[in-house]
Amino acid sequence: MTDPSTVAAPDPIELLRSPGYVGLLLLGAVTGVPVAVVAYLFLQAVAEVQQYVFTTLPDDLGLDGAPGWWPIAPLVLSGLLVALVITHLPGQAGHKPAEGFTTGAPVAPIELPGIMLAAFATLSLGVVLGPEAPLIAIGSGLGVLAVRLLKRDAPATATMVIGGAGSFAAISTLLGSPIAGAFLLMEAAGLGGAMLGVVLVPGLLAAGVGSLIYIGLDNWTGFGTFSLSISGIPSAGTPTVAQFLWAIVIGLLAALVGAGIKRLALFLQSIVERRMLVLMPVMGLGIGLIAWIFVAATDKVSADILFSGQDQLGPLITGASGWTVGALLLLVAGKSLAYGLALSSFRGGPVFPGMFIGAAGGILLSHLPGLPMIAGAAMGIGAMTVAMLNLPLVSVLLVVLFLQADGLELTPIVIVAVAVSYVASARLNRPR
Repeated sequence: MTDPSTVAAPDPIELLRSPGYVGLLLLGAVTGVPVAVVAYLFLQAVAEVQQYVFTTLPDDLGLDGAPGWWPIAPLVLSGLLVALVITHLPGQAGHKPAEGFTTGAPVAPIELPGIMLAAFATLSLGVVLGPEAPLIAIGSGLGVLAVRLLKRDAPATATMVIGGAGSFAAISTLLGSPIAGAFLLMEAAGLGGAMLGVVLVPGLLAAGVGSLIYIGLDNWTGFGTFSLSISGIPSAGTPTVAQFLWAIVIGLLAALVGAGIKRLALFLQSIVERRMLVLMPVMGLGIGLIAWIFVAATDKVSADILFSGQDQLGPLITGASGWTVGALLLLVAGKSLAYGLALSSFRGGPVFPGMFIGAAGGILLSHLPGLPMIAGAAMGIGAMTVAMLNLPLVSVLLVVLFLQADGLELTPIVIVAVAVSYVASARLNRPR
């Protein structure tokens, strides 16, 4: 037998020149088409059901608008449905968000129904999680399915590359940029070295083709597109020494809040998993009660607590002047607690709720001297994102995507906040 340590690693240049790699590129491009269609329709279906359940249905029932207690029913139902999917369908309905944002082995196609149903029941019924992790898993599973349909005995490398290409196409649909999707997947999967380009190019090609399909679907259906950028925000100006000092403070605070959310989620996960059918609806009930209390105590709406926060992030920043200190305190506390409950047992992604909490916390701190609102929001988004994801490059990039020109101007202090939060989070979250 040959000692594995003596086996030479594959030469990336030779792989690029091989006829088989051209086939992988073509398959990656083809895979981007169905993945983009499925991802687009999935996101649109989630948006439509959210609109119906939380806006149209209360009126249809004669309630004249959704009362503060209304979200409790769909959230309890979500807990029951997700528990049924996890316990009765193959796989675990996707990754457990309380355990961090990572991309593992390619998803087996048999797990796709469970992943899609659990994510749909989670997202469409108001749970505080985002669609990014399910989309990555759905794209991976569809990519693996495409390889197996073409060649059942395909090598593991081909399955891995095309599964990754499917994930690229799916997440790019959400983020609106193949480059942003590439950064997210590369950092989450720990890709690097000489083989990075070999694995990356089919994924970028799939994402590029998927983006074209996505634009075509938008023109055909008229549903609209999903964009991360926020327009109409004030100019950030040049960072100052005071803002640099605030970056350190915000980084430390974000690490503390993030560690608290993670510990709550992991503690509850160990309890809920023993009796999912009973306790997951209780988690949904808890999220609904938090939203009800928030609505009763402020003049705001339950959507500020519920959902991923992706659609609410722009209005939060552009309407920051309409928030009092007390309302912002309740928002940060309520969203963080609801986020911890959601992470413990439901199925979705952890990116957008963390960004929303970070923005709200930065806006709250901007009521203190030396911190402009937009700078506080930018540093809060970056610091809280890295506290929840442990992905520093992506955390900085997402700030730029959301805030555009302001994000570029504030990049130096955002980097400081992200670095401080990243290091502090590593110390706070180390095993005990």
